[in-house]
Amino acid sequence: MIHPADLREWRDYAVVDDDGHKIGVLEAVYVDTATDQPSMATVRTGLPTRYRLVFVPVGEVVAGPDYIRVPYTKELVKSAPSIGTDDVLPMEEEEAIFQHYGLTYKPGADGVRQLARR
Repeated sequence: MIHPADLREWRDYAVVDDDGHKIGVLEAVYVDTATDQPSMATVRTGLPTRYRLVFVPVGEVVAGPDYIRVPYTKELVKSAPSIGTDDVLPMEEEEAIFQHYGLTYKPGADGVRQLARR
């Protein structure tokens, strides 16, 4: 198992589901603003001229020789909330990502966003 804090070093590696199906490529890591620990990652999916970034939780990722495996199906990840490759995640859309995976969303004190790109 890979420690989530080491994820940034795996940028551009393939992201696969539990069955080994390629979902896309690891693009960026988002940390929980309360703990500064990796919480989500974006996975680049789509055609070369029409990429988008989908979000996936990283708490239970496993590293292989040239991939990162997430404990979610390819279909679930590809249907997750997404942003364009040049876009920024709006704060008001964070909760939908957590809901998609059945996770609890906890914004910071005074309404501070939960996710920050690192």
